[in-house]
Amino acid sequence: MGNLRMKQRELANPVGNRRPAPAIGVLAAIVFLAGTDYILAEGKPVMTRTAAADQAGTAKRDSSMPPARDRSIAVEEEYQLARRQGTAQALELFIARHGDSPLAEKARAELRRLSR
Repeated sequence: MGNLRMKQRELANPVGNRRPAPAIGVLAAIVFLAGTDYILAEGKPVMTRTAAADQAGTAKRDSSMPPARDRSIAVEEEYQLARRQGTAQALELFIARHGDSPLAEKARAELRRLSR
């Protein structure tokens, strides 16, 4: 009876008919999870569809990105920092960066006072 069971096992799983390697299953899972938006071309991922955009045709902004700072506030903070440093070099740098700002005139006046 033991030989009969061994024969049945051999017929069910002959040596040349082994199960596919686990790598094929992993590859199938990756393709399933990634969807058909990406394919591999010469071993590199390639997008097959265009990126999602809003109705205006521009890409959607990431909600984690903070809004841009107000320029006048940033210039004011930089001017205050240059004044606190109290050096000619700091004031000259501020004037070079923001020469068209109304605060540049104040910085020039501070610079003239320092040079006396």
